[in-house]
Amino acid sequence: MRLQQIVVDCRDPARLVRFWAGLLGGEPVDRAFGWSHVEPHGWPRLSFQPVPEAKAVKNRLHLDVEVDDIAAGAARCTALGGSTVGGVVTDESGSFQVVLDPEGNEFCLVIPARRPSTAPGRT
Repeated sequence: MRLQQIVVDCRDPARLVRFWAGLLGGEPVDRAFGWSHVEPHGWPRLSFQPVPEAKAVKNRLHLDVEVDDIAAGAARCTALGGSTVGGVVTDESGSFQVVLDPEGNEFCLVIPARRPSTAPGRT
């Protein structure tokens, strides 16, 4: 088995696909029946399915998007129509910033902790 695509329920697929294409790269594609998708390099296809209801509660699943600079990534997200939630959090796994896409779907910009290198032959 392998992951083929990630599908997001949303009110405005054409708007969300352009946000995600602007963030991750790839060309937004608008399809029949209101669907849209983008295929960013190195990611599975992100598809956006129209639904009549607005998002009402916190996501049960979210994406982590690795960045080199959280502040620059957050600025890019807000320029594309997203918003940040709270501040940057740092723990033993690295640092992250919670971000909302234009419909309020949570995702994180992350910088993983760098693991110390080991000497040859040691683990």
